[in-house]
Amino acid sequence: MKMLINVPETVVADALRGLAAAHPELTVDVENRVIVRRDAPVAGQVGLVSGGGSGHEPLHGGFVGPGMLSAACPGEVFTSPVPDQMLRAAAAVDSGAGVLFIVKNYTGDVLNFDMAAELAEDEGIQVAKVLVNDDVAVTDSLYTAGRRGTGATLFVEKIAGAAAAEGMPLERVATIARQVNESSRSFGIALSACSTPAKGSPTFDLPPGELELGIGIHGEPGRERRAMMTSGEIAEAAVEAVVEDLQPRNPVLVLVNGMGATPLLELYGFHAEVNRVLAQRGVPVARVLVGNYVTSLDMAGASLTLCQVDEELLRLYDAPVSTPGLRWGM
Repeated sequence: MKMLINVPETVVADALRGLAAAHPELTVDVENRVIVRRDAPVAGQVGLVSGGGSGHEPLHGGFVGPGMLSAACPGEVFTSPVPDQMLRAAAAVDSGAGVLFIVKNYTGDVLNFDMAAELAEDEGIQVAKVLVNDDVAVTDSLYTAGRRGTGATLFVEKIAGAAAAEGMPLERVATIARQVNESSRSFGIALSACSTPAKGSPTFDLPPGELELGIGIHGEPGRERRAMMTSGEIAEAAVEAVVEDLQPRNPVLVLVNGMGATPLLELYGFHAEVNRVLAQRGVPVARVLVGNYVTSLDMAGASLTLCQVDEELLRLYDAPVSTPGLRWGM
């Protein structure tokens, strides 16, 4: 596979150097792998810290900034960051109001964030944690006990970030973050496998003419493989999986997310089909986001995330945000 890299060993460091050069509003510690909003800590505000393996950009580093994350900790490609990174991030963003760790449900992330929380509390930093586990495709899959954390991470980080920006206390910010997670469900579809820089070739075999329904963001197996389907048929399968599990009663936020190698032309076409199926099911749509936000390197495919919202969650979602990967109202 051809890749726009120097050598596999420096992929993450090179990307962090590029992020720092492109976004001077961020403080990027390339050596210690920590990305912090330059004005942190913000007096009176809860700090939000998240992180995970690289390869899912703009998640998480691209979501650092006013109205969203205070800091992010990138690990190696598809590999959890380590507790020392998380502790550095927590110390950098703690204003005395406490720090919320937002953790995707992957075993390495969970263990390391738990350890980092203990270390932070030993240093006098109050920490709360929220686990994101929105993927309805499978339970107890590769790398995961329980459901995987995927696209809902964006909604959790955005809405909790707005709550923190309003000066809400740590307990309230954590409660809102958990409410967003509990109100969200996701389902992914792969049309091709991704290729990691270290391997340099597809991470699994997906024969021509087939797709994987319910794929994970690291290429973990999904529910089943089928012969290639139309965009409308894929939308029907994804919406059914999400809606049947979520059973939304309120309007929903819709995230049609590209997995990294799917053009916007296809994503908008896929959203047209998702919108059609939601309308047929009588599910009202409050807001829509289409694009590459929670990716899997160069995987072709998409994921669908729905988050049902009340008036407060929708207000917080609409609140201003200014990050490399998400920006409105500023």
